[in-house]
Amino acid sequence: MSEPIRIVLADDHELVLEGLRGLLADEPDIEVVATATDGAALLILIEQHQPDVAVMDLQMPTLDGLSCLAEIRRRALSVRVLALTAFSDGESIQSALEGGADGFALKTAPPRQTIEAIRQVAHGNLVFPPAARKWLQGRRADQPPPALSEREWEVLTLVAQGQTNPQIAEALSVSENTVKFHLQNIFPKLNVTNRTEAAGVFFKLQGSRK
Repeated sequence: MSEPIRIVLADDHELVLEGLRGLLADEPDIEVVATATDGAALLILIEQHQPDVAVMDLQMPTLDGLSCLAEIRRRALSVRVLALTAFSDGESIQSALEGGADGFALKTAPPRQTIEAIRQVAHGNLVFPPAARKWLQGRRADQPPPALSEREWEVLTLVAQGQTNPQIAEALSVSENTVKFHLQNIFPKLNVTNRTEAAGVFFKLQGSRK
């Protein structure tokens, strides 16, 4: 058997933490190694335990989720981040993803969605809840950035919506190899190395076109 996904949970509500811990206790492929109630403590725990995934609330005392996320990226800590929040507004989604979050989950979503989001993020996939997808689908700019072709912009838009290569291939009626080819061209043009960074550039480009 492969090693379980090691995660750290952070939320300023003890009830939420205990609920998540209890929910994940029955998942054999997920192990909660530590919990925190604020961002400052979370940073310490990440450095101590080196988890695969940090599941954190965006609203926390001492150091809020977005500030904590920025510090995680500044320190280049090797952890994927799933932002967990009760708010489904576009601004929260955009801020979290521009900050380098690997996924976004809503506290109001069914528990199984959050568990699956943890697994997807751990495996390197960009994850959004359905509510976020609807918001993101309306975020396409009128014109593609000069460095990207029209088709490359279409691929980037779908990447930013959390679509996998097979889903992108189906949406654009092309092969998965074609999608991979476009991504190989998109990443260097945007000066990024992965899908998460590419999505962050997408949102920055969108912000500049408001």
